[in-house]
Amino acid sequence: MNFISENTAPTAAIAANIRPFTDLTGINVNIVTLELTALVQRVALDLASGRAQYQVVYADPYQVLAPYQPGLVDLRALQADPNLPDLPGGVGDFIPTQLEAAGRFVDPAAIYTLPYDAPTMIWQYRRDLFDKYHGRMANDLGFDPTPGGDRTWEEYFQIAQWFNKNAKSDVAYGTGHQARQHDSLMNDFSNVLWSYGGEYFDNGKEVGRLGTRDPGPCRLDSDAAIAGAGFYNRLLGIADPASKTWDWDGVGAAFRGGRLAMCPNWHEYAASNEQVMPGKAGYAPLPKGPAGTANMYGGTGLAISGNTLPHERGAAWLFLVWATAPETQLANLRSKAGGGTPTRTSVYALPQVRAAEKRPSSMPNMLTADAVRQAWQADRIGLRPKIPMWNECNTSVFTQLSRMLTGATSPEAAMRSIKSRVDRTVARGWEA
Repeated sequence: MNFISENTAPTAAIAANIRPFTDLTGINVNIVTLELTALVQRVALDLASGRAQYQVVYADPYQVLAPYQPGLVDLRALQADPNLPDLPGGVGDFIPTQLEAAGRFVDPAAIYTLPYDAPTMIWQYRRDLFDKYHGRMANDLGFDPTPGGDRTWEEYFQIAQWFNKNAKSDVAYGTGHQARQHDSLMNDFSNVLWSYGGEYFDNGKEVGRLGTRDPGPCRLDSDAAIAGAGFYNRLLGIADPASKTWDWDGVGAAFRGGRLAMCPNWHEYAASNEQVMPGKAGYAPLPKGPAGTANMYGGTGLAISGNTLPHERGAAWLFLVWATAPETQLANLRSKAGGGTPTRTSVYALPQVRAAEKRPSSMPNMLTADAVRQAWQADRIGLRPKIPMWNECNTSVFTQLSRMLTGATSPEAAMRSIKSRVDRTVARGWEA
């Protein structure tokens, strides 16, 4: 059996520990890992071929699930088959917002993937430096600078600016961002957009939660969206200039390298942070804006190709059950080869996992647990539009944002240009 995946930490852990599955089932699993864009192209070709070279698919909700849902198996039939093992804990053990965002599309009952990983953007900061300068910052700024969901984006800006001016002996810049002309820029910007009350489409939470094939007109020309873009442009104006060349790996390396006092980034970088600078990093939900707070969710589920032959579907289901089982997720947390954070509520309740939320931790990603628990709440999780034509829309978003950040266009003009381009993309996709 073949499993195609993005080259993620959970899949690295699975690949390093696949022997127990083979010993249990007799099934050999060949794991192919690719960069996400290459994976999407490979999956699209495989689904169009009518044959399943890859029986198990890492189905990104936006680039695989939404555009290719008709080519994926509704997993309810396999779950109900009395000849196949049931899911430990059932689907109810998956974190609800993740099951909806990663596992469903349009139909609120159908399940096309089982939540497999859960990267989520949070506030990562140098805890040692915030402790060192806390008194001075509080006195100079007039507020408690301790990172957390009660801080505002304006306060984040002021904290970053304070580090720029007052802590050059410790860090080069107060903040850094994943603002390269890339998917990373859309993710970084969206946190601010939503906190200012901006949305990509009407009913934005529903479009992100279950998805739709016809989202209607883009709403990035709203006053709230333009205000969010204006703040983001201003924030990047005081951030490390290299931010415009970084994706998530770039900003993560800069943070670990001691260049930044803080940054928004995916929570699963905690393991790398703790390996390089143990005890020096802290984790909190992202700041709030005038409309609240939002933390971009980037999780993905495992799907079964609809081209998979009937006798192979059972084998693929066995792999999905095993790969997302609580025991496997616990092993991934402990893995030296990688490992993400669990997508199952029951794993977070295990005593050894609860203990790992505090230092010294044998499962360093669990140091982010308090932050991500807040981030996954229904009113705080950030969900980009789950629509079949999102990939092309996303390109319009980060292309125009990049022009804004280089001064080639204003925030208002950038938002209006994105709206126009997205509307044309949606119209073509809906007609098709």
